[in-house]
Formats: sequence, structure tokens, C-alpha cells
Amino acid sequence: MIKYKMSLRVKRSNRKFSGIVRLIRRDELPQLLALYHHLNPVDAPLPADDVLQSIWDKILHDPRLYYVVADLANQLVATCNLTIVPNLTRGARPYGIIENVVTHPDYRRQGLGTQVLHYALALAWEQQCYKVMLLSGSKREETLHFYEKVGFKRRLKTGFIALPPEEL
Repeated sequence: MIKYKMSLRVKRSNRKFSGIVRLIRRDELPQLLALYHHLNPVDAPLPADDVLQSIWDKILHDPRLYYVVADLANQLVATCNLTIVPNLTRGARPYGIIENVVTHPDYRRQGLGTQVLHYALALAWEQQCYKVMLLSGSKREETLHFYEKVGFKRRLKTGFIALPPEEL
């Protein structure tokens, strides 16, 4: 497990905030879901609270799933999740998949997304991953450049996505 926390200094409206990048805690699910609203404002409805909490508990107890957050004064303002996938190629080294990268709009362009992704990548490298993949639905050059600055490479491979027939 990663043994450090990244410190943050964010300047907003001439005020400085101190924060930290770390793994999420169980009681922060409502804040995570609020952040996800900025990622997908018209997402499908969530299941009942008891079902949702059961899913969340399964996620938190899975040693291959990591939810990384930027915490500013106990407010989650950026996140991503990393999945470590066991593998039988590349010397049986695992690979990582990063999904659901989002920063609250009020805190964008301040390095928070970068710090969250760096933390996730550090977790993956510590787990001996031979690569980490990230898909983005964005076509905005600014967003794609952001991922390149963090260390992701475009055009090394081609990504494909299959959707269930009812979603086509």
C-alpha cells in the first residue's frame, strides 16, 4: 500500500486552502456521488440506498480497487478510481485501469486532477503494473492534452467499447 499522502496548496479567490490527496473513506460516499454529478449530470438513477451501500462496501473491501480523492478542508473536490487487473502476460505483471476522473468545476485548473492521477499512478507502479490505461470520452483537445501532461500517451493503442444491445 502506498505509504504517503500528497499535500496540496490551492489558491482560490485570494484564499489559500490546504488539502491532501488520499484514499477515500467509507463515510464519504455522498460526497463522491456529488462529484460524479459533475462527471455525468444525466447519469442513470442509482439503486436504493441499502443496495448502493452494499455495492460501496464491496468496492471498499476489494483489494484491487482504489478510489483516490483530493480533500480540501474535508470537502472532496477531485477523484479518480484505479482498478488493478491480475494478468498472465508481461511476466505475470498486472495492469491498471483508471476511470471516473473528475474535478469539481470550482476547483479546476489548479492541479488537483493532476495530483489525483499521480497518486493513482504511484499506486499502480507500487503494485508492479506494467501499464495503466485510461479512456476518455472527451474530444476536447484541452482535456486530452491534460492527460498527456500527466503521462498518458495517445495513439499507442486503439480503444474500443462495446455497449449492451439496449444501450445502442
